[in-house]
Amino acid sequence: MPPVPPSGPPPPRRGASAELLARVPKLLDAMRSVGSGLELRDTLNRICRTAADLAHARYAAIGVIDAEGDGLAEFVHHGVDEATARRIGHLPDGRKGLLGSLVRDPGPVRLTDLTEDPRSCGFPEHHPPMRSFLGVPIHVQGEVFGNLYLTDKRAGEPFDEYDLAMVRVLATEAGIAIGNARLYEAAQQRERWIDGSVAVTTALLSGGDMDEALQVVAEQARRLSGARAGIVLLPAEGGGLEIVAVAAHHPTGALGKVIPPDNGIVAELLAGRAVFVDDAATDPRMEAGPVRGYGPIMLLPLCRDGRVLGGLVMPRARGDRPFTRAERALGDRFASQAALALMMADAQRDRERLAVYEDRDRIARDLHDLVIQRLFATGMMLESAQRRTSVPEVRDGVGGAVDELDVTIQEIRSAIFALRRPDEAPEGLRTRVLREITMAAVPLGFTPSHRFVGPVDTAVGDLTGKNLIAALRETLSNAFRHAHATRIEVVVDATVTLADGRPGVRLTVADDGVGLPRGGRRSGLRNLERRAETVGGTSGTGPGIGADGGGTTVLWEAPY
Repeated sequence: MPPVPPSGPPPPRRGASAELLARVPKLLDAMRSVGSGLELRDTLNRICRTAADLAHARYAAIGVIDAEGDGLAEFVHHGVDEATARRIGHLPDGRKGLLGSLVRDPGPVRLTDLTEDPRSCGFPEHHPPMRSFLGVPIHVQGEVFGNLYLTDKRAGEPFDEYDLAMVRVLATEAGIAIGNARLYEAAQQRERWIDGSVAVTTALLSGGDMDEALQVVAEQARRLSGARAGIVLLPAEGGGLEIVAVAAHHPTGALGKVIPPDNGIVAELLAGRAVFVDDAATDPRMEAGPVRGYGPIMLLPLCRDGRVLGGLVMPRARGDRPFTRAERALGDRFASQAALALMMADAQRDRERLAVYEDRDRIARDLHDLVIQRLFATGMMLESAQRRTSVPEVRDGVGGAVDELDVTIQEIRSAIFALRRPDEAPEGLRTRVLREITMAAVPLGFTPSHRFVGPVDTAVGDLTGKNLIAALRETLSNAFRHAHATRIEVVVDATVTLADGRPGVRLTVADDGVGLPRGGRRSGLRNLERRAETVGGTSGTGPGIGADGGGTTVLWEAPY
């Protein structure tokens, strides 16, 4: 049967007025049901159920037209159970057949047998048989949002003109409800992105560990975008971009990887241009990138005032929907806010570093102008006293004191030189471990013992070293807050061979405390595991060094 023109039903037949009047209360109830609620997905499901009930149809569906207008971005259905839907498999994409025709030319359609329509291309395997068909477009704020489909009237009859008239009225009310739901969803989405931007700004400007702050950026990006991972890239020393933070459902092993500058994606990001990919598995630019094997990807430059600070990557799983225009705009604003916070954090660290240098210069001046001068004067006084005394023992003692003062003056001068040297050589891992142990001794009330095995300073790389120090800090903090230990032993062994055969370093922190309580919180241990996984390592616990194995031993290991 050809499409019904939108001018409305034909003149009523005998008895039709009573039939129509009988349906009006049901139509009003349906309109009220459709307009209740603000969640978009719930609204679409409710429209399907209500339309099917109103027209006595077995099946109902809404096909949401994609942004390009040549297919369906979403297909919400009612009447087909989940088991049957799984057997059918792929949902209609609206690019061919009767549904595709309605996407390209939206208008009311009523068919007695859709299988006989020349636009029909049949049903996939396991699809339930359908005959009668009724389809009407849904308009939202003047634009076609999608189509409402009804099939198989329960009495076995075809849909009549009154079914069409009521469903068209319902579709009008559905358009209003969908518009409200979309506005509500957009407001909620903007609020989430704003909260995420605030969390990122707070983390970057808190003055804490920069790696932790960048991890917050990655985690917020993943959560807000609905992606499988959030990846932060910063410029590498030798060119290109280095992956400095990864938040993912599963370990990726990408942390520390450098994407070369000749990669097309890197060139786009460094030029300050955003890149959107519908399928990373088929895009040749992704071959050397960090997100192979994913689906849709949003790659955004961390750019502010014409300066590119890095990049932000948010990949979705294969088969997931591409990022919408609204998500792209919100992601771009999030990246811009993160870049601003990153610039402010850099400026803040520069100010703090300048304040430290100024303070060191002041201390150096005070040491030179006051302390050394007084020590020098004291030495001269002692030398004068030495010449006047005739007692050999006193003369020798004073001479020894003068020699000690000379040595002390030389040491102070060396300290002054070190204070005034702005570019000090980077500290080794051994020194950083000792500093953490010394700092922990104050709250603990005792100094943990320590031991180093192997080439700790020369073999362990910067990335693994930074994470090892963070793991040590977390473990010592847990020992102070929860273990109530009286003895702690720290061992850093750079001669171990990991389970996969790679050389690595192992951090062992053992205490004689109360041990791990059953059912207690494990957030600290999860943090240690996450840190180990980001660099390809592992973390675990075992018995401690207390009596009968009391206490806890934390093992943290990673490749060089």
